[in-house]
Amino acid sequence: MRWFLLVLVLAGSGCAGDADRGGDDGYDSYVAIGDSYTAGAGSGPPVAGPGAACGQVSGSYPRLVADKLGARLHDASCAGAQTSNGTEQQVTNRGVRWPPQLDSLSRDTDLVTVGLGFNDGAFLVGAIVGCSALAATDPDGAPCRDHNRQTQAQGTDLTSVADRVGDRLRDLLGEVHDRAPYAEVLLVGYPQLVPASGTCPQLPLAAGDYAYVRDQFDHLDDVMRQAAADAGVTFVDVHAASVGHDICAGDDAWLNGAPATDAAAAYHPFARGERAIAALVLAAVPA
Repeated sequence: MRWFLLVLVLAGSGCAGDADRGGDDGYDSYVAIGDSYTAGAGSGPPVAGPGAACGQVSGSYPRLVADKLGARLHDASCAGAQTSNGTEQQVTNRGVRWPPQLDSLSRDTDLVTVGLGFNDGAFLVGAIVGCSALAATDPDGAPCRDHNRQTQAQGTDLTSVADRVGDRLRDLLGEVHDRAPYAEVLLVGYPQLVPASGTCPQLPLAAGDYAYVRDQFDHLDDVMRQAAADAGVTFVDVHAASVGHDICAGDDAWLNGAPATDAAAAYHPFARGERAIAALVLAAVPA
């Protein structure tokens, strides 16, 4: 399916694209590091140029933020990116090579947003797609929770994956500081995909796994928040702000469920979700 997962990366070539606009005051040079939630994959028309190869769209939150600040944007985000792609080249499933995202940073960079973690250890895939695949085995129970408890000793359960994301983000944020020592740095969290109660066809989990999967997203958010605190950077709390805007929230949803539609990739933000994240980022940027 088109744009089905965070791990999907579009074909194309070239390096990360720049927006043309710059500002006279405030933040002049803004670098966006991230995955498809940052790129806005599937939520609108693709950008012109090489950024389209990574799913970048014209209405992504970095572009909205840059426009509001009057900043020159270097959008290094790419669908499928993991924390390792901060310093390592990303190779897409069609052989496209995307440069290490932190290569976009310099001592002149004065604003950086980082939105990575969902793809590490296939966290989102395991939490949504993997758990959905187990639903038929026990529709009224919690087969994904039970499976993850069995794999906890091997460190392949969702909680262990989230803990490793925290360690990697701390290292990544340290590298950001080394490369852009004068920049204001923000770690942008992820929205909550799962409702506090109820179920919906767009999120095909077993009934008992809704609470379990929601807890895993809560835990990842806690880990990311702690990584930001340890690194001394600002944490943008998308998770709390998205309560009531999960996949099952109907017209209030910031996120699409399954399947993918013309309005958004499966399990990715709609354009209104990107706008909401942009507003949160702008509120967190020091004046």
